[in-house]
Amino acid sequence: MTTAESAERIPAALRTEALEQLLTERGLVDPNALDKIITNYETNVGPLNGAKVVAKAWTDPEYRQRLLDDGTAAIKELGFAGSQGEHIVVVENTATTHNVVVCTLCSCYPWPVLGLPPSWYKDPAYRARVVKEPRKVLSEMGLELADDVQITVRDSSSEVRWLVLPERPAGTEGLFEEQLVPLVTRDAMVGVAKVKAP
Repeated sequence: MTTAESAERIPAALRTEALEQLLTERGLVDPNALDKIITNYETNVGPLNGAKVVAKAWTDPEYRQRLLDDGTAAIKELGFAGSQGEHIVVVENTATTHNVVVCTLCSCYPWPVLGLPPSWYKDPAYRARVVKEPRKVLSEMGLELADDVQITVRDSSSEVRWLVLPERPAGTEGLFEEQLVPLVTRDAMVGVAKVKAP
């Protein structure tokens, strides 16, 4: 058995713990600093931030316009900024237009509002296929769009990261911003899903 095959049989959590222990023992990493980073990405950074942006845009027309005009600045208004979020462009999904995001080169992604990219986003198959056959890829991911819906694929890069402002689902008109936040998913903000009404 090769080293790579052996590593694949050990669960990722155990490998991660062993690596952290080794780096800590050698004085290369402070476990407290690691804990802070992990907590930050689990609680402060991530799809919840993006969901707050979307919910505010759905309930505040002036904010929505600022978001579409200058995504980076509008997102920063809510306190979400930092590495991988220096230039975020926001595009809106409607009943007739649908945007989906990919990074064909690697996995450029707006971390301040979406957290860490999911494994499927980094997968070479997704990166290659969604550009060539977006409707088919979206269908395989569970999103069926009518034939008359125009699909635009947005390619993120180190210069521009894209965020989708999903279509607000029917039946949520009476909900407040705080009630809308839990409905918004990371996948909807990447454009591979729609937000569902509660």
